[in-house]
Amino acid sequence: MISLVDKLIGPVAGILDKVIQDKDLKQQLAHDISTMADKHSHEVMLAQLEINKEEAKGNWFQSSWRPATAWVCVLGFTVNFLISPLAAPFGFVVPQADMSIMMPVLMGMLGLAGARTFERVKGVGKDK
Repeated sequence: MISLVDKLIGPVAGILDKVIQDKDLKQQLAHDISTMADKHSHEVMLAQLEINKEEAKGNWFQSSWRPATAWVCVLGFTVNFLISPLAAPFGFVVPQADMSIMMPVLMGMLGLAGARTFERVKGVGKDK
């Protein structure tokens, strides 16, 4: 897009030579036209910078999926190892959480947490 603006500057400056007789006004307009591409490029870069800032911000989902998943696993463990055994003597049958699905998720999350802790201890993480 900038190359398109650059290509238009030459012909517009040529038209100024034919239309405007005042030399000072002609030079001022030619200067304004030639700096127009730089101003536009600067505005585009500032707009992209604002977009990058917004994209770099974390949102609620990014910061809360791991705690939510951990709470689901905690709830499953609570049902399987606390509520179900306590309810059994009273004749209540509580459905069990499927540990074959929950354990790989939990172990993966614990592995990520351990790796993150190791990075922080070694000082190679992003928050030094």
